[in-house]
Amino acid sequence: MIGRLNHVAIAVPDLEAAAAQYRNTLGAQVNPPQDEPDHGVTVVFIELPNTKIELLYPLGENSPIAGFLEKNPAGGIHHICYEVDDILAARDKLKASGARVLGSGEPKIGAHGKPVLFLHPKDFNGCLVELEQV
Repeated sequence: MIGRLNHVAIAVPDLEAAAAQYRNTLGAQVNPPQDEPDHGVTVVFIELPNTKIELLYPLGENSPIAGFLEKNPAGGIHHICYEVDDILAARDKLKASGARVLGSGEPKIGAHGKPVLFLHPKDFNGCLVELEQV
């Protein structure tokens, strides 16, 4: 059901410093920041030959990333994102097998302009999983 790894998301306490580290120290292609108000984050995508890294920073007081950074002040891996061909079929199959879909269960539009869903980390070995329709 899942396809390729789309990205690994890392919550960071300082978005500019993290982007500069990837750009200057690691020599990666770093895209400009983009606000995602529906998800409560500002993101920066790092382009790699085989996938992407998504740097996450809180946007607004109710950002889910703010709580994550309170527990992990230095930042850390927040979630992994897998591609799927049909997000509704994937959702229905996962729910039928007992997996919990976060939120309303309806896809939202993600940072790439495509439908996304998040799966409960307790159902996936402690890892928050994002599915993105390609």
